[in-house]
Amino acid sequence: MTSHNNRKPQKALSARLVETVNEPGKYFDGQGLFLRVRKNGAKQWVQRITIRGKRTELGLGSPPAVSLATARKLALDNREKAMLGGDPLADKRKVQDGLTFAKAVDTYLAAKLSEFRNEKHRKQWRATLDTYAAPILGPMLVSEIETRDVLRALEPIWKTKTETAKRLRGRIENVLSWATVAGHRKGDNPARWKGNLSEILPKPSKIAKNENHPALALADAQRWWTDLSNRDGMAARALCFLSLTAARSGEVRGMTWDEIDFGCIATPATIATRQAVWTIPASRMKNGRAHRVPLSAEALYLLKSLPRVEDSPYVFFAPRGGMLSDMSISAVMRRMQEAQVKTGAAGYLDPESNRAAVPHGIRSTFRQWAAEQGYPRDMAEIALAHFIGSDVERAYQRSDMLERRRQMMESWSAFLKTGINQENPQVIPIRRYSGDQRS
Repeated sequence: MTSHNNRKPQKALSARLVETVNEPGKYFDGQGLFLRVRKNGAKQWVQRITIRGKRTELGLGSPPAVSLATARKLALDNREKAMLGGDPLADKRKVQDGLTFAKAVDTYLAAKLSEFRNEKHRKQWRATLDTYAAPILGPMLVSEIETRDVLRALEPIWKTKTETAKRLRGRIENVLSWATVAGHRKGDNPARWKGNLSEILPKPSKIAKNENHPALALADAQRWWTDLSNRDGMAARALCFLSLTAARSGEVRGMTWDEIDFGCIATPATIATRQAVWTIPASRMKNGRAHRVPLSAEALYLLKSLPRVEDSPYVFFAPRGGMLSDMSISAVMRRMQEAQVKTGAAGYLDPESNRAAVPHGIRSTFRQWAAEQGYPRDMAEIALAHFIGSDVERAYQRSDMLERRRQMMESWSAFLKTGINQENPQVIPIRRYSGDQRS
């Protein structure tokens, strides 16, 4: 092994050298820090340091995971700690033996993820912690995390991404609660809101901006529907169905054929659909309760026009038979808007925010239409699968008004097609699925 044991190097290491060097040896940087390169090409940061009168070596990780800049900072911190009488080696062993927040997240989620409603929610849970908590709390022992540490994770986004920060706080609290019950920490939960963070951070309701999803203007509904109906592709058909049912994107994309009770088959000549119902299981609902959706003649005719893929349960399937992505439906509306703008038109804008309408905003459009048509508030809220009233009221209100909602959805379907509210709509077939996925 070639020796490069210059204790006082004339020139410190460079990031380029660290990346490219492969000759075995020791490459010193100063402050006792050196890069050890082994015969097999493996690299490791090592610091020679005197701790309480005893000379020792500390491993500081390996590049590229630990960069030159990070290794220098670790070495400087260790040197400072040792000079003040501390023991960085003992601290390192303590961290290795204890439970870090990052490990606590892994263990907690391994047990809890199965309880979450859908894959998107599971990914969001993990992503929020990885993005905002891990850089600060990840390497810390859960037993040593204090309120000030939680604040370091929350404060940068508390005012700018308030809703995300609220969820982050709750998720940190859950992980630390688990760590306490599992015996890895003691005392109060530093992420607790009431009587703790509530005394330091402003209330979310006072600073959060109401960022509603841009909705389609009622005046543009018929023009937008005509545009959409003439578009090819499975994602366009899914967006049509989403609009006719006022359902959420995930509910439509995850829809399977066995969730549908077709009842009578709709054709352009008949709209006998009294028994047509789509039942979304509780496991796929945001509120955790099964939801029945009465299918209008237009919605039912759309379903009957779709092809089926062998070995795929999905009604609206992706090219390979799996579930459509959320972005595929959003892309349809984005392309519709872009096509409008290219012609010099304003497109389909939310009348309040002046932003381009998005799929989820169709639910708001439906809610506004229902209110203006005088439909009972509870009936419209049930159609959107929202909880209504208090727990006591819900206990007594067990009807989901299915047949009354059926008439409402027929009228909504007619409004989308014509822009006119009418009582006895006729089925006007939308463009059939062509197999083109570029909707």
